[in-house]
Amino acid sequence: MTKIYLTRHGQTKWNLEGRMQGRKNSDLTPLGEEQAKWLGQSLQTVPLDVIITSSSGRAVQTAEWIRGDRTIPLKKTDQLQEIHLGEWEGKNQSQIEKSQPLEYKNFWEQPETFAAEAGEDFTQVIERTSQEVETLARTYEGKTLLLVTHAVVLKCLMTYFEKKSVKDVWSGAFMHSTALSLVEKQGDDWKVHFQGDISHHQNSSHA
Repeated sequence: MTKIYLTRHGQTKWNLEGRMQGRKNSDLTPLGEEQAKWLGQSLQTVPLDVIITSSSGRAVQTAEWIRGDRTIPLKKTDQLQEIHLGEWEGKNQSQIEKSQPLEYKNFWEQPETFAAEAGEDFTQVIERTSQEVETLARTYEGKTLLLVTHAVVLKCLMTYFEKKSVKDVWSGAFMHSTALSLVEKQGDDWKVHFQGDISHHQNSSHA
């Protein structure tokens, strides 16, 4: 049995500005750093064997703040990077909604029909990230892991764990900054214990 905690990176500057991030990076805000520290404090007694983080800067920053002064191995992987949004990356959501209303609507309301130009669709993200998590579960069988990744990746992984359809990818808990989830691999099956927990947040700002 492999136990995997999953979280999203802390709040970033582009989160505050309403910009789509995708593969492009934006640094954590001071609140984002605090959110990561709070999660690190709440996990202080959890015996983590390894932290696996998306190679995106905001995720790596978050992973390092969560780890703090604990001597836990930290490894980076491109396979847990956010959905590739092509030309949308770095653009404000309101700008995208105005210039490409149908595509923007599909992203949020009909994800099974969405495909980013020169980017990825949700099915591709599910395949990429689920393959990585299955590999990690085998590699670290019997261990406890923390994965630090992104909002769409987390929703896609939960879709995979819960065997949902792509059209339901946005259902379930919202993944706020540093929201924590816990799953276990038991034989061939995944069990979701909880998802989207932000009880470690010490104020109400969790964009």
